[in-house]
Amino acid sequence: MRNQNFKFWSKLFAFTVLGLLTTGGFDTTPSAAADNEIIIGGSIPLSGKAAETGLNVYNGYQAAVKFINEEYGGVKVGGKTYMLKLNMFDDASDPSRATTLIQRQIDEGVDFFLGSFGSNIVLPTCNITERAGKPMVQSGGGSDMIFTQGRKYVFGIFPRASLQFNTFRNFFNEMGKIKTFSIITTNNAYSKWMADGIKKAMEDAGYQLLDFHQLPDEVSDVSSVLSSVRNNPPDVLLSTTHDQISMLIAKQMVTTNTYVKMLYFALGPYTKAFRESLGKYTNEIVTPIYWDENAAYEGPIFGKAKSFAEYYRKNFKRDLTYHMASAAACIAAYVHAIQAADSLEPAKVRDALAALDVMSFYGHLKFTPDGDGIAEYLGPIVAQVQNLKIELLYPKAAATSELIFPMTPWDKR
Repeated sequence: MRNQNFKFWSKLFAFTVLGLLTTGGFDTTPSAAADNEIIIGGSIPLSGKAAETGLNVYNGYQAAVKFINEEYGGVKVGGKTYMLKLNMFDDASDPSRATTLIQRQIDEGVDFFLGSFGSNIVLPTCNITERAGKPMVQSGGGSDMIFTQGRKYVFGIFPRASLQFNTFRNFFNEMGKIKTFSIITTNNAYSKWMADGIKKAMEDAGYQLLDFHQLPDEVSDVSSVLSSVRNNPPDVLLSTTHDQISMLIAKQMVTTNTYVKMLYFALGPYTKAFRESLGKYTNEIVTPIYWDENAAYEGPIFGKAKSFAEYYRKNFKRDLTYHMASAAACIAAYVHAIQAADSLEPAKVRDALAALDVMSFYGHLKFTPDGDGIAEYLGPIVAQVQNLKIELLYPKAAATSELIFPMTPWDKR
């Protein structure tokens, strides 16, 4: 009985917190839009294991909505001006909680959605919005499974996972210093798809795979994997893990003195928490980023990439990362699509998103017929941490520094 009471009060507390985390504060009434409002719903991990990046994404959503309403002049539809209103809830990095929240918003009449962070949450929630015929634009899910099962209403700012490594492969080709590689991945919807895409891209280009290590989705020790890496060291170790596991791998590589010439993490090094936790050992790790304020991008909303950065820093305190920009790009895509459709009917907005072809502060916003971002336009930039700052390496037109290779051994730092 004591355990049942604990579970009851835990659930009650959780949903109270969820209500408090909506942008409008605590509100038990349905999310009906005012006459001049467009509600955009969704969930986001403000707590739990994905909270570090979830908070970044949420800040990006907030920045874009604030700019649209206060600087851009709202959204023009049918000769009328509408303001945007976020109706986001904390899903606590929990897919089952996220699906409950999204279904509740569907039942309340929300027509437009933003995505959470993590393919494990985006996948089940986009199933709900797909069945309801409601668009979802998101920058948190890159699994191929999101875009290869015939869905028509979900759009991703990033390319699908299996295509996200093409920029790095081209970079390695131009380097001419990499011959062998090993992969560490986890058994989840994003990481495994990306690892398979990396394996294919690298082997097709003539690189030799030494080892393919697949970890459980939840793991607290990687010492056995690192022992294998030490026994058969590749030129580059490619890890497609999420933030926390990337941090675990990096820390244990330092403590076990597991050295490779190049270390790549798909996620992690760009976050402040990663760099603060690893300190000097973060330096010389390479990682993809999808936007930088110095890029020569410009569009009707926010103007230049640098202008978005300046606006964000003026209004928000959380350190700017590319996650804020990709989240804001989701809002920009919605605004362009709604105004192109000149309608608030979800099906018409969906069609306008599918046809979107516009330059923006984030880059060229255009989706494949399956809904993911076109890799040629929205693929990553090769970056490396140097002096605890992110420096751009490739494409050369975006470069702010040159690659440090091979990495400095851990015990020489």
